[in-house]
Amino acid sequence: MTDTQPAAPSSPAPHPVRMHVHAKGGEQDVDLTRAAPFGWWPAIAIALVAFIDRVEINLIAGALPEIQGHFGFSDTIAGLIPTAASIAAAVLLLPAGRLADRAPRVATVTIVVLVWSLCSVLSGLATTFLMFFMVRIAIGAAGQLYNPPASSLLADYYPDSSRGKAYGLERAGYYMGLPAGVIVGGAIAEALDWRAVFFIAAVPGVVIAILMATVKEPLRGLGDRIDRIRAAERDGRGASGADEHTVISGDVPSIWKDAKDLLHITTLRGVILAQAMLALGVAGLFYWLPTFLERTEGLATDAASGLAGGVGGTGIVIGIILGSRLGDRDRGRGWRIRLSSAFLLLGAVGLTLTVLLPGVGPRMAMVTVACLGFAGAMPNLTATAANVVPSSSRGMGFALLQFLTTLGGAFGPLLVGAMSDTVGSIQIGMLVLLPPIFVSALILWSVRHAYAADAAPGRRQ
Repeated sequence: MTDTQPAAPSSPAPHPVRMHVHAKGGEQDVDLTRAAPFGWWPAIAIALVAFIDRVEINLIAGALPEIQGHFGFSDTIAGLIPTAASIAAAVLLLPAGRLADRAPRVATVTIVVLVWSLCSVLSGLATTFLMFFMVRIAIGAAGQLYNPPASSLLADYYPDSSRGKAYGLERAGYYMGLPAGVIVGGAIAEALDWRAVFFIAAVPGVVIAILMATVKEPLRGLGDRIDRIRAAERDGRGASGADEHTVISGDVPSIWKDAKDLLHITTLRGVILAQAMLALGVAGLFYWLPTFLERTEGLATDAASGLAGGVGGTGIVIGIILGSRLGDRDRGRGWRIRLSSAFLLLGAVGLTLTVLLPGVGPRMAMVTVACLGFAGAMPNLTATAANVVPSSSRGMGFALLQFLTTLGGAFGPLLVGAMSDTVGSIQIGMLVLLPPIFVSALILWSVRHAYAADAAPGRRQ
């Protein structure tokens, strides 16, 4: 006997939906049965941007002993370099968020990457420490400006069911850039010269800017609109995507009012505070880890940077894969927040044992655990932020997130350097990174019940 029962409405209808997709151009057919209806190239391009950003920023960590030897500055001053750069970036982030909500985002990201490449060359040309310091501040100021427009682009290209993977790719690029920068900086400084480090890094920056320019600007709110169409088709109501898109209102509130309104979202507030605490620990860890291994284990510059970067990168890859896959298996009740809390707790334990356990082997094993935990949390935190912020304000939402996260991360390297100079021990200096990581997990856990209300469709349109 043939089964004639209708199929369960558990997936979108197989026929394509006719809808506007890009800011320029007409309607096109969109296959909503695909997890990523527009493909993965936009996410890959943005991941490359995040990667080269962190590579350039962390070149200095790998080459730090050589740069310190050339200019002769203390650990406190060494820690002050990324701190001053991060503060400069934070100053520009909220205006960048406003720009991301109103200007073409692809063009903005492309220009920012080209500016990095220029600043990288200027770093290698510096003839005095003051000149070097000022250029690093300039590149730090430009370094975070890609994030608000890039994160907004990802939320528009990818609906909720694939946002974890999309942001996972971006975070993979970002966090893989940390160890890659350390490895490249240490290897080139040892083989050639610390100046050559910055000259070589400018070349891939220009290439990635060209690749980013191939991404098309999507309509704002596109990903959310796909979610609503899918929900309507599952419910048997049918939907058309041809005539609905987000319109930017002509009534423009002040930046501070915009930020204040967004901070009323409990889940976003928790994610921001947790990431700020996490950034402090991660920034301090990757900046000082090669120097830490040199001083505690007697490794050479290239060996310390290569080992720190390679082992850390392994943990990051594993963490991103696990975090992205588990996060997209939505189990309700703030699943991504609960999962992120567990990952952060794992990372905090790994970092603690990295500092306390003697021996290269045990320390590197714990670096892997720490990086796995931190990387596993990040795509889920970013996807959570995208889900609770209205599509018309996502640029400002991600700018606010990056603003406070950047400020948090700014003080990690400085605190470690200052403590090291004060007590004469880099190991004790690294201990200041531990409490903020544990606090970040507790903050996230405390807001897990607010997610359902904050992510309701009526709150995000």
